[in-house]
Amino acid sequence: MSGRIATVRALAFRGLNEVVRVPGAAIPSLLAPTIFLLGFVSMFGNLTELPGFTSDDFVSFVLPVMMLQGAGFTGAATGVNLARDIEQGWFDRLLASPAPRPVLLAGMIASASVRALLPTSVLLVVAFAIGADYPGVVGLLVALVFVAAFAALAAAWGIVLALRFKTQSAAPLMQAGTFMAVMFTTSYAPLELLTGWLRAVATVNPVTRVIEAVRQGFVAGEVSWALTWPGLVAVAGLGAVLVALALRGMARSGR
Repeated sequence: MSGRIATVRALAFRGLNEVVRVPGAAIPSLLAPTIFLLGFVSMFGNLTELPGFTSDDFVSFVLPVMMLQGAGFTGAATGVNLARDIEQGWFDRLLASPAPRPVLLAGMIASASVRALLPTSVLLVVAFAIGADYPGVVGLLVALVFVAAFAALAAAWGIVLALRFKTQSAAPLMQAGTFMAVMFTTSYAPLELLTGWLRAVATVNPVTRVIEAVRQGFVAGEVSWALTWPGLVAVAGLGAVLVALALRGMARSGR
């Protein structure tokens, strides 16, 4: 057991070292969510005046969306890094090691969850500076847990695509997948105010539940189990599917 934990730790630290070794690669995940936040507030800030809007502060309403967006970009970068390792032959040597496949996968995913806290921290500083409401200690902790979990989901998604295409050229698919998953939700308006196909998609999109779980502390000022458990179920369901696909891809790559 200690050997497996050491393997997870080593792979996680290797992923974290990418930020130090190639700092430029972290810039998109740092800047993009902040730019999106400022842009959304500028363009859609007056939506709070609509009857039925669930918040009078659009910064607080949209901040959780950008937190997940940053986590998604960070997680997708894990897939890009794996694709590079596949191209360079390093991943084949990793598969030849005695470490079980789930342990190798856990190490890569863990690094994404930790790295996601960096863009989230930058985003929170900017958001609080322009007037976002403080969600309280519990609300903030719940939000950070879901951000880390979503980064893990995005990492698993990126790993699935990296194992399928085995090239860094698949990077746009990795990023687009997480971007659309977050945006086709209640990203800029409550579900009750959405119409047409967007409302239908947001209703069935499990990421909507994750966003609402992150958002509750910023909008309501408190955390409720009624909004938290659907997010947990969504994360667990998506995680089970993506991890299974990733392990299947690793098994095929090792043949």
